[in-house]
Amino acid sequence: MLKLTDDGAKITLEGQPQTADNGMFWFGFALLVGAVAVALAMSLLSERLAIGALALLIIGSFVFNKQRQKHKKAMSGMIRSGTLWVRAGELVHDDQGKREHIHIADEDKVVLIGDELQIVDRHDVRKYSISGFESRQEATATKAILEGQALTKRHVNIKMSNDESRS
Repeated sequence: MLKLTDDGAKITLEGQPQTADNGMFWFGFALLVGAVAVALAMSLLSERLAIGALALLIIGSFVFNKQRQKHKKAMSGMIRSGTLWVRAGELVHDDQGKREHIHIADEDKVVLIGDELQIVDRHDVRKYSISGFESRQEATATKAILEGQALTKRHVNIKMSNDESRS
């Protein structure tokens, strides 16, 4: 839902909030099982095999951390739900009590792809992807406000008719 304010607009996004990734949960769970297996290996197997099992656990932890950081970086620019406060050249995303101020640099471009708004840098690398708009018109209005165009509320003309008969 789009509501115009004095200096921009307030937009409520209708998309689903970001959820935890089950793949990362299961990989972490496998890492935990591996740690238990290493503990058993250290008590039951020879020193060489126990050290090998520990080395595998360390490598698994390293891979897990790299994947988690990559996933976190990929999801950081995705905006699907919450409230956007849009003004020329900037927006504030408020989602479940977390507030993020986003400034659009002069060399950044705002691109409309379907119902999704993307903010890309001068090398066409995506910085933010905003979806969850109620309609394409809402996304178009957001793009216009970010680019500095002024939007005004539509004025409704009401004509009063006089039903009195003239005699």
